[in-house]
Amino acid sequence: MKAIRLLPLLVFLMPIAGRAAELNLAAVSCDKYENEVLPATAPPNAEPSAIASSAKNPDTINTVMWLFGYAVGAKGEHHMYGDALMSFGFALDAECKNNPSISLLDAVTSVQPKRDNPMDLTTLTCQTFESRHVDLNRTDPESAGTIMMWVFGYSVGKSGSHLFDPSGLTHFTSALQGRCTSHPDESLFDAITALGKPPAKH
Repeated sequence: MKAIRLLPLLVFLMPIAGRAAELNLAAVSCDKYENEVLPATAPPNAEPSAIASSAKNPDTINTVMWLFGYAVGAKGEHHMYGDALMSFGFALDAECKNNPSISLLDAVTSVQPKRDNPMDLTTLTCQTFESRHVDLNRTDPESAGTIMMWVFGYSVGKSGSHLFDPSGLTHFTSALQGRCTSHPDESLFDAITALGKPPAKH
């Protein structure tokens, strides 16, 4: 089976953000993101220069991870770029510093991270992804959770929502697991798409 090529990304993976609050990307300016949202996720006494895209900060990294997934999903792309987390974080930081008055939504969807080491979500089966996730969750639950944070952000971006709600990660993970169990040969892309659709009316 095709391996999930995310080893370079795993260097930066940390526990899921615990302090991030619900956020409407369309209603938050870049200035607020830089000066209120990111600092709120940082540890006490953190240097400002170390906050954005810092691999030493679990809350910040997982916020940026979700935003990275969101950006890819919102653009309609179907690849996970295993080497691009840091370049995305730095690109978003630069975009917001240069355009403090634009919305975080506009900034997130305009930055162009590196597209090295792509993994096509349309050719990765749900069963393969879930199997890898279960194995990684057994040996390194923090990394498994952070990869799922990207997938969660991708799902929200693809659905057209503008809401970042990290408290929904547990429900999303459970729903995706259920979908992959019942549709093992479905691509991860199709599984995520199905989860983002409203329930059918009877």
